[in-house]
Amino acid sequence: MRDPASFRPPSGEVLARFAAIVGERHMLTDEADMAPFLREWRDRYVGRAAAVLRPGSEEEVAALLKVAHEADVAIVPQGGNTGLVGGQIPFETGAEVVLSLGRMNRILDVDVENDAMTLQAGVVLADAQRAAADHGRLFPLSLAAEGSCQIGGNLATNAGGLNVIAYGTARAQCLALRAVLADGRIIGSLSGLRKDNTGYDLRDVMIGSEGTLGIITAAVMRLHPAVTDRAVAFAGMETPGEAVSLLAFFRERLTCSQLTAFELMSHLGLSFAVTHLGLREPFDAPTPWYVLVELSSRGAPGEVLAEMEHILGQAFEAGLIADAALAQSEAQAQAFWRLRDGMSEAQKHEGGSIKNDIAVPVSRIPEFIEQAGAAVLRLVPGARPVPFGHVGDGNLHYNISQPPDMDRDAFLAKWDDVVAAVNDVVLALGGSISAEHGIGRMKRHWLKKVKSPTEIALMRQLKQTFDPRGILNPGKLIP
Repeated sequence: MRDPASFRPPSGEVLARFAAIVGERHMLTDEADMAPFLREWRDRYVGRAAAVLRPGSEEEVAALLKVAHEADVAIVPQGGNTGLVGGQIPFETGAEVVLSLGRMNRILDVDVENDAMTLQAGVVLADAQRAAADHGRLFPLSLAAEGSCQIGGNLATNAGGLNVIAYGTARAQCLALRAVLADGRIIGSLSGLRKDNTGYDLRDVMIGSEGTLGIITAAVMRLHPAVTDRAVAFAGMETPGEAVSLLAFFRERLTCSQLTAFELMSHLGLSFAVTHLGLREPFDAPTPWYVLVELSSRGAPGEVLAEMEHILGQAFEAGLIADAALAQSEAQAQAFWRLRDGMSEAQKHEGGSIKNDIAVPVSRIPEFIEQAGAAVLRLVPGARPVPFGHVGDGNLHYNISQPPDMDRDAFLAKWDDVVAAVNDVVLALGGSISAEHGIGRMKRHWLKKVKSPTEIALMRQLKQTFDPRGILNPGKLIP
């Protein structure tokens, strides 16, 4: 695959052609203006660019890529810039051009009878959720970054989030999409069909491709009838194994409700949120581990709360949980969720943090937590693992905070060694090194350990077919 260092910055003539397409004010070249597009939120990747282009339509995207293809200019597609593996950030050469989809933010149609919503790639996820709710529908994709991440980026990375246990990933929510190829050709439709058995599904090729095969410009997303009743609870327990058993316990007993979230947290991580974000502990007597459970239904208000209380009572009698707290109001439910949503933010106040986004079979989560913790502590005595995340689909964010008495930079210098130790445990347990954040720049070298030579060769052949000059997001995803 093409090295990003092989590209040269676009000439003045090419920049003028770009400006003619998007308009002078939508081509940014001043360093201060470009800065927000060149830095990821946790500062692990900070790049440089020749320009930032902000097209306002699919036609402008197509025209820009046609020029880039002809002039051999590298393009880095970017949505809301919330990615965590560097996939949306240009390299440090300064030769690449960032193409930001943020101006393409219109919701084109909400078809209630077809339970579908058509929207441009730059629509912010929270805005899509609100538009669905305004029509009495639910758009279930939900992420911590939903106030700024965009639909195109969600699809390009096959985002997961909080509700995968009930509704699946972004791929499962997408009925159709349109995308622009590297040479400016446009593919796809916005039909919204549930069934279309007409050969290769290029939609699925684009989803999860991280902008290396084409730039998603619009999509049709599934909607669901609105939830009319929900209940949120915290349960405390001694071990992650009890959390996994509690998940099965709920699934076996639910009758009128759907399990829409099942989130694991350690007391250490929760204590960070309490200390640094001004939140409250769920129980007077803390337990080593917690699960946040959310149930929902389309039935009469109160039914879900009653079912939650009944099942938690049974779990307590069975010795699976030590304590439980049920939210008695929407305000209490939101307070519980703030504890979960504050996990990453709170860790910033504890110094350096090494991040992992992994998945293992649900049944092997306890083994992973035990083995990964031991591996990390062998490398960095005193390190503080903070596992949290989506037990229901096997995805944990296995973050590690620095020892309190260790220099931050010295700790972060061990990033690669620590991640390798964690990934070795993941692979031994039949897991994935990237559950929902993608590969990007950070995990590119790991693909050779998780994909066979044949699979890697096929990925390279796909890239060559869709982007023969290698101008789309070079140096990302593909080894």
